[in-house]
Amino acid sequence: EKIGRKPRFVIGRDTRLSSSMLESAMAAGLCSVGCDVQMLGVVPTPAVAYLVRKLEADAGIMLTASHNPFMDNGIKIISGTGFKLSDEEEEEIEAIIIDNERVPPKAAPEEIGMVTAAFDAVDQYMDYLVSLGEGSLSGMKVALDCANGCASVTAPQIFRRLGAECHVLHAEPNGLNVNRDCGSTHMEKLKEYVKTHGCDVGFAFDGDADRCLAVDRNGNLVDGDVLMAIFALDMKKRGKLKNNGLVVTVMSNLGLFHFAKEHDITTPTTKVGDRYVLETIIRDGYCLGGEQSGHMIFLDLATTGDGQLSAVMLLNAIAAAGRPLSELGSAMKRFPQMMKNVSATPAAKEAYESDPAVSAAIADWSRTLEGRGRVVVRPSGTEPYIRVMVEGESAAEIERAADEIAAAIEKLQ
Repeated sequence: EKIGRKPRFVIGRDTRLSSSMLESAMAAGLCSVGCDVQMLGVVPTPAVAYLVRKLEADAGIMLTASHNPFMDNGIKIISGTGFKLSDEEEEEIEAIIIDNERVPPKAAPEEIGMVTAAFDAVDQYMDYLVSLGEGSLSGMKVALDCANGCASVTAPQIFRRLGAECHVLHAEPNGLNVNRDCGSTHMEKLKEYVKTHGCDVGFAFDGDADRCLAVDRNGNLVDGDVLMAIFALDMKKRGKLKNNGLVVTVMSNLGLFHFAKEHDITTPTTKVGDRYVLETIIRDGYCLGGEQSGHMIFLDLATTGDGQLSAVMLLNAIAAAGRPLSELGSAMKRFPQMMKNVSATPAAKEAYESDPAVSAAIADWSRTLEGRGRVVVRPSGTEPYIRVMVEGESAAEIERAADEIAAAIEKLQ
């Protein structure tokens, strides 16, 4: 649609080797059809969502494969309002790319776009996060696992400016080491570091820094479910928990549902995916939600999940409670949870629900665990797996259940 001027895009990228190549190609393609482009350089995904509005751009693009290894890459498109596009909008763009007749025509020579650098724009994003901190973190030892990703350029500055003594890990990206044995998908080194160096808390981000998991001073993992329990209770006490609700996915631990019930907090539940959490938050008037993986949305403060924002909010909650994370986190009792990823072809992903043996295995174990556990089986949206998740009171029992259901699915291949 015509807007009376050249459309403006901002482009950010993560640290993986192919991101600068894609950045150049994306900028060239947009300029060729008459769009102006501002390059943000290496920035977190949530920084693009923040800056697209701040810089009054029409859309933002983030080149990242998030928590995946360096050889993967992808494109996240963010609208001018700062929100990711819907499934339908993404499918429409893909259809235009495939259909030669609908591809926008090349701009006339005098109408091609220009590329400009906006590398200092990320400072505005960091200023915003620092402004959300409540009081100084002076005397607090904070470990930051930057996953050799985008947080490497922002997290040390943000938390030092808040007054913390920062211990920075995995902040030397070389294009190949993003998420490699580090970050929110590999917590072992951070757990060990926090314990041996006497840190008060550790934060692990993923490649594009839209996720955050934490570690308490004893080296225990504090995952997204426990973090959401802490945030929901903190916000309820402050009168900031809209509609008294926390939006979660079907994969959240049973312990979180029990915790919420105990504190009279409702838990609207969606299918897996931060976009579905966000849709429910917006549609039904909530302000907080997220996933066990550490992807959390504070809608009153940001339009997307933001790992560093989550870390700032956790430090605020710790300060407000006057108690360490190890105590706050223990308030939610986790149920043992077993996850098995079963390799699956696209055909198997389509067929598993209607297969009698798979259906019987799921139904039998659902009956056995009724009232004290549950079974969730779902195809991965991004990887060639069907995920089998079982929860219950007995680790041995849920392992047996997961094995039996996985074995039934494997026979489909």
